[in-house]
Amino acid sequence: MTLTLVIGNKNYSSWSMRPWLALRANDIAFDEVFIPLYTGDADKQRILGFTRSGKVPALIDGDITVWDSLAIIEYLAERFPEKRLWPQDRAERAHARSISAEMHSGFMALRNECGMNLHRPVGAIQLSADARANIARIQQIWIECRQRYGASGPFLFGAFGGADAMFAPVVHRFRTYAIEVEPGARDYMATMMSLPAFAEWTKAGLAETIVIDRFETT
Repeated sequence: MTLTLVIGNKNYSSWSMRPWLALRANDIAFDEVFIPLYTGDADKQRILGFTRSGKVPALIDGDITVWDSLAIIEYLAERFPEKRLWPQDRAERAHARSISAEMHSGFMALRNECGMNLHRPVGAIQLSADARANIARIQQIWIECRQRYGASGPFLFGAFGGADAMFAPVVHRFRTYAIEVEPGARDYMATMMSLPAFAEWTKAGLAETIVIDRFETT
């Protein structure tokens, strides 16, 4: 039975991007259901028809529904162990899960000040001290992973995995808001942007024409 992934706008929905990339980059077949965000009660009811959380993304696998990006990635890792969304080594797996959970629950200043918007012209903005601290911590995570695991491949833990999917929207944020990063972080961003699935999402997001005013920033 083919999986179904319910997502929001590719231009804006960072949470939708994460499990979509985990699926596409690992050649896991799925049907995509797109429901525009914040367009009225009808679309809200469509989302509720898939998940009572009322939010995207949601993964449907037969009679199983999984919502929340990180929960979906965890489910996919169990459902398709051969794809190795988490590292095989226990210590590395713990590291990958820890930074993924940190991404999932943290970096609120960066999220609030640098919303994901692929259409936004590239340009820097004034950032708070908290946002700059978020940026420094993310770079620290990326560079440490690359230093420790880089011998086995160009992603955070060698091969593309769940941790890369969780940090993927940050790559867009750093690019869109012209955030200066260290060479090691810049190299990782280039690796992510060259990933075919990442490029596919980006192209589709740029092709969207729906504008959500609350997500438009100067």
